[in-house]
Amino acid sequence: MPSLPLLVCPVCGGSLKPDPDFRSLSCPAGHRYDAAKQGYFNLLTGGGTKFQADTAAMVQARTDFLAAGHYQPMAAELARLVSAAAPRAGAVLDAGAGTGYYLGEVLRPLPGAEAVALDISKYALRRAARALPGTYALVWDVWRRLPLRDASVDVVLNVFAPRNPPEFHRVLAPGGILAVVTPRPEHLQEIRAGAAMLGIAAEKEERVAASLSPGFSALHTTQCTYTMQLRPADVRNAVLMGPSARHLEPAALDRTLAALPDPVEVTASFTLQIFRAD
Repeated sequence: MPSLPLLVCPVCGGSLKPDPDFRSLSCPAGHRYDAAKQGYFNLLTGGGTKFQADTAAMVQARTDFLAAGHYQPMAAELARLVSAAAPRAGAVLDAGAGTGYYLGEVLRPLPGAEAVALDISKYALRRAARALPGTYALVWDVWRRLPLRDASVDVVLNVFAPRNPPEFHRVLAPGGILAVVTPRPEHLQEIRAGAAMLGIAAEKEERVAASLSPGFSALHTTQCTYTMQLRPADVRNAVLMGPSARHLEPAALDRTLAALPDPVEVTASFTLQIFRAD
């Protein structure tokens, strides 16, 4: 454990510490949050959030797709960039962590680093808590004030997730690293139109950089593009694991899958950006 606790109570702002068994979090004022049986903590008591969390079906599709290794090249590049920029990172926050897949990859070359995984989906955090024992897997809304103390983490990860630049800057230690991953317009282009998936805006990396200024300085930008060989089940998972799943008609997706070759060659394309907190 670090000399100071990472977490603060979302009710009173006091230090939030785990019990010896990592089964509850409590503050000096007596506010307590018990772990679910799967190991995550729900800090969104009371008002909850107005945003839609990923469903159990979306999380299952993502779990199956990632387990097949289709995004592993990107995850490995992300881990390389983060460890190069912050080789002695002691604490990592993944804001929008999902199942913890990318956080797990980033932690491999950072032995001993403490980690916090934030997401609004309890279904995703069930997976993250199981995959990353000892990680603080917290149900939380990234648009709110984050339940971490000021300057408490060395790295913030933001992979396909909403960004809250002021809060990211607040919780990062001076000189800390923010790693942002976004899809490029050609990502999944072979299946996107046929499956009625949501489009990807051009020049997204420029807009990301602009949204983080002032407060962050760009250190490195790289593109990671490769082809994937996807079977019909993989294509289905790729469609159903993201926000497009909320708008799709199952029959239309079945028709799209039936018209594709087996396997189909599909483009994976991402922009990885590393920023330093000013």
